[in-house]
Amino acid sequence: MATIRSYIFIDQLQPRTMCYLGTFARGFLPRSNMAALVIEVSPGLEIENIADIAVKNVDVKPGLLVVERQYGYLELHSHSTSSVKAAGEAVLDYLGASEGDAMKPEVLASRIVKRVDDYHAFLINRNKSGSMILAGESLFVLEMQPAAYAILAANEAEKSADIKVVDYRMMGATGRVYLSGEESSVRAAAHAAERSLSARH
Repeated sequence: MATIRSYIFIDQLQPRTMCYLGTFARGFLPRSNMAALVIEVSPGLEIENIADIAVKNVDVKPGLLVVERQYGYLELHSHSTSSVKAAGEAVLDYLGASEGDAMKPEVLASRIVKRVDDYHAFLINRNKSGSMILAGESLFVLEMQPAAYAILAANEAEKSADIKVVDYRMMGATGRVYLSGEESSVRAAAHAAERSLSARH
């Protein structure tokens, strides 16, 4: 039976977080303010059964289905919050589990870099698919495990402050978030991101 690593309900996908998801999602693309659910499980192949149950039982659209080396990931969404929650309940029922059985997020690193240098900005932007950080902006970086919590941290940060979503990685051994903007905004976003993770304890 699968172990639930992450079970993340998002009430409203924020525009920048949603757009960044669209850079790597290979399924149905979400829209801003849709409700979404992200499930991360081990072993990875179990995510195929979970996806089957979710989409057959409820009218939700899968945006992401990935079987990675160790873990499986599913993101699904809908304009209907109740539909997303119902899909989640169907999955939990199949697994004989509850939302509380998901692993609690652990913050591995959390830093604010003030007034990023031109060269540093160039190196950050080279391999990113999101918004570009500009020289002089402040940068917030966050690393956590399980990885899928990165999307929650980015989304909650965007709700709280006017920041750029430069990058978030929600698959693999650890998750990572890169956010940039004015220092005051970045600090508010960092606080919101960290609070969203600590609330899961």
